[in-house]
Amino acid sequence: MDFAIDAPAPAAPDCADDGTWLACIACDETFAPFEAVRYTCDECGGLLEVRYDDPPTFDEFGAGAPSDGPERGVWRYREALPFDLGVTLPEGDTPLHRVPRIEESVGVEALRIKHEGMNPTGSFKDRGMTVGVRVAKELGVGALACASTGNTSAALAAYGGRGGMQTLVLLPAGKVAAGKVAQASLHGARILEVDGNFDACLDIVQALAARGEAYLLNSLNPFRLEGQKTIGFEILEEFYADYGTFPDRIVLPVGNAGNTSALYKGFRELVQSGALDVDDVPKLTGVQAEGAAPMVEAIEEGNDEIRRWEEVETRATAIRIGNPVNAPKALPGIRNTGGTAVAVSDPEITAAQRHLASEGVGVEPASAASLAGLKKLRRSGVVDDDERVVCLTTGHLLKDPDAAYEAGGDPEPVPNDVDAVVDHLRD
Repeated sequence: MDFAIDAPAPAAPDCADDGTWLACIACDETFAPFEAVRYTCDECGGLLEVRYDDPPTFDEFGAGAPSDGPERGVWRYREALPFDLGVTLPEGDTPLHRVPRIEESVGVEALRIKHEGMNPTGSFKDRGMTVGVRVAKELGVGALACASTGNTSAALAAYGGRGGMQTLVLLPAGKVAAGKVAQASLHGARILEVDGNFDACLDIVQALAARGEAYLLNSLNPFRLEGQKTIGFEILEEFYADYGTFPDRIVLPVGNAGNTSALYKGFRELVQSGALDVDDVPKLTGVQAEGAAPMVEAIEEGNDEIRRWEEVETRATAIRIGNPVNAPKALPGIRNTGGTAVAVSDPEITAAQRHLASEGVGVEPASAASLAGLKKLRRSGVVDDDERVVCLTTGHLLKDPDAAYEAGGDPEPVPNDVDAVVDHLRD
């Protein structure tokens, strides 16, 4: 399959449903989108991608809104999605923060922070779930499942609950932040703690889905990425409205590489529609923690495939993943946009988390990896001082309150006396 950024829009095959179908990125086999539950190619086991025969332009976004549908957020982009409206809370329409002091410190022409932690459950995962749960309803399934480092479980439980569906979550025991487990629990998910890492959880939940026990809503599911590509649409529209141009680079954390894949897909569709020139496509730049960096390894070594890391460790729990399932989509996305990938240490992540907090932007550790990576790339000269950059932050500060507490300052005990408090402050 042609993954080039300037590949033309494909013609709809006979199996297409209203101009929408599934296509294998490995062997080009095509499938009807909603006739059966399908996550990978029946012929070769390759990853699937949702395809459209008539990708929209910017001018078409927001057109044809249903009377009861949201005018902003994910479903503003309904013309680029399989449905006009999904199971919604609503989601999207997240802020593109200005951070002038960080911008000056990093030394780039422009820097904005796209804060996906402002979604309903506090992470970008909501964008994928609003589409994915809607597809589950179309397919007639009643139970949903995922493996998770935390954010996916919270989103699945919330959107599954909204849709009146049962949800099952598999988590690596002792490796998920308490705030995320609490969300999934309160929203009614059945939670299983697996004696293994995230990749082991995903292996199990894939096997359960293959047996028909539940509908899989990890980012292996191609419909998940359809919602997530709207992050890229919002970035381009918001940035252009403020600067009259598109960003040169988007820096984002990489766990399962779903966002990298989704943004690249969205940009390809905009190029196909004529809405975006190839030269205006931002460089996709992935950041991983040093203890979980198989994508960085593949980029640095020039490999077409990743090597699965069996042992992974980082305080950035949301990206503690050693086998990114979307690597076959994400690696071309990075390379074909002229981007790169970089690994950062846990101390660098914590420093970036504090730096963002100093501008009022509160994020969990994995989110701060994007800024940490940008700083490292500036120091090495990979990112130039005249670049206009957007850093994607994927989860809210309160997703991991323990990490936030450790990164912040300690409370100072004082006597129950006004004069003593004043003396303490002066000292």
